[in-house]
Amino acid sequence: MAEHLTIVDHPLVQHKLTLMRDHRTPTAVFRQLLREISQLLAYEITRELPMTTKAIETPLQEMDAPTLAGKKLALVSILRAGNGLLDGVLELIPSARVGFVGLYRDEKTLQPVQYYFKVPDGLEDRLVITVDPMLATGNSSVAAIDLLKQAGATNIRFMCLLAAPEGVARMKEAHPDVPIFTAAVDRNLNEHGYIVPGLGDAGDRMYGTK
Repeated sequence: MAEHLTIVDHPLVQHKLTLMRDHRTPTAVFRQLLREISQLLAYEITRELPMTTKAIETPLQEMDAPTLAGKKLALVSILRAGNGLLDGVLELIPSARVGFVGLYRDEKTLQPVQYYFKVPDGLEDRLVITVDPMLATGNSSVAAIDLLKQAGATNIRFMCLLAAPEGVARMKEAHPDVPIFTAAVDRNLNEHGYIVPGLGDAGDRMYGTK
């Protein structure tokens, strides 16, 4: 099992993250960078997948070759911004099953409000990777993982682009069994619950809604 927090400090991840932080980076480029960085994060989060072997025939001979074991893993996107990470991970793991948790943040209370939940069956037998670009207060992530555990998931990993110390602490308190993989842990949250220095609202920057 991975440690509770893994910061992926690969040079390509850090370089692409800097480009994404820059307020001058246009929407289309931001989306492309998010797709690319999500694949690099997925490479790390899937490092310890269980393996088995199967008999195949190369052009030269038969061999027992390594292959992934167990049920197809499940990718669960926390809507809407999670879809930016989801797209990239799906390119890397196209056979994964996909689920969605719809949560929005009440701007007065900063608490998550659920409006959608649809996930694959058999979660108890799958590795579940939950994706959301920002781990800010941690409230939405904790609520999403509560729902996934209620649906049977027992092996969950959380992947985000950026985290705040407050969000990491909140997740560790609520779900100490869920490892977090991120590109960076920033300084803190501001009074509006945004990660600082951060990169703004990931959903707005992905979809050009601001």
